Amino acid sequence: MKLTVLIIQGADYLIGSIKEIPAVVTQGGTRQEVLENIQDALQLYLEDMRSEEDFGNVVSKVELVFA
Repeated sequence: MKLTVLIIQGADYLIGSIKEIPAVVTQGGTRQEVLENIQDALQLYLEDMRSEEDFGNVVSKVELVFA
């Protein structure tokens, strides 16, 4: 699976987001730091999405496989 990381210049830091998953956002002082932080943010986001299943809020579950 490929994801697109968008990096923009904020007032004080670079701000990174994943185009395909807009809820994943981070910041950093350098491009490299943003790329490292976005991986951490994505991992936390995915863990949070998995934990939603534990609370009975899920109405439907469909698994997709990306090549």
